[in-house]
Amino acid sequence: MNRDILDINDFTILVEEANSEHSITDSCFFDEPVIAVAFYGSGNVHLSMKYGDKQDDYENTKGLALSFYADERVECIHTVSAKKPLQCLVIATSPKNLDKLPNDEGELFTDMLEQLVNPVDHYAEGPRFFMTPEMQNIVHGIFDNRYEGKAKMMFFRSQITTLLAHFFWQLSLLKDKKIKEGEREKLYQAKEILSNNLETPPSLNELSRIIGLNTFKLKKDFKELFGVPVFKYLQNERMNKAHHLIRSNAATVQEAAWHVGYDSLSSFSNAFTKKFGFRPSEIRP
Repeated sequence: MNRDILDINDFTILVEEANSEHSITDSCFFDEPVIAVAFYGSGNVHLSMKYGDKQDDYENTKGLALSFYADERVECIHTVSAKKPLQCLVIATSPKNLDKLPNDEGELFTDMLEQLVNPVDHYAEGPRFFMTPEMQNIVHGIFDNRYEGKAKMMFFRSQITTLLAHFFWQLSLLKDKKIKEGEREKLYQAKEILSNNLETPPSLNELSRIIGLNTFKLKKDFKELFGVPVFKYLQNERMNKAHHLIRSNAATVQEAAWHVGYDSLSSFSNAFTKKFGFRPSEIRP
């Protein structure tokens, strides 16, 4: 488990990564009460928040943005399996610092995360949702960065501010959405199926049948919940996976194309360039 802690203004940034050939379990505690948002990049680990004789568990964490309050008694436990590497970014601040945050950021926490500002237990869960492609790109960029020293701090400061802005904006939009909880779970299932089958994804009709939601509702509500159409989400996931494989030297450009379902290298290269603005061959480890 690699854990990096950065202090930026009145925020503490926790960057966690783990990739093991065997299942591992790692836990940590916070030094003081915090209000935090956790953003999960690649991988799909199991998360437990344990406090006293209580425990809240989370599955399917890939792409999740989870807000919470936790004090010193809460143990945060990640179980990482061999095929589910951990990438977790936590942005945390102490409740006593809310009035000190610049640009009235404290008011956003107070207005939109009221249950965390005034918790009723050692742990309290706030709003959670799956990140938009824009948010996922920011998280991936943070984990892929190669900056050091002052340049790294400048980069993190800008990205953390942007990520929080996206989080609160999406939170405000979600309050206006009228998707029923049962249908919401089916859409989460659809998203998970697509993410786990990038090479040979199901057709829209097949996906609709698997989750038990008609194609019209699937297309309409998927875009409303996740901010992009079904095919666009799949395309973004494919390109992000390919970028990670090439950047980490886990695959050649041709192998990365095959891993995400492209038989034509030129088609893959064109799609990659359209998304990132540079060709896959131009990536440097």
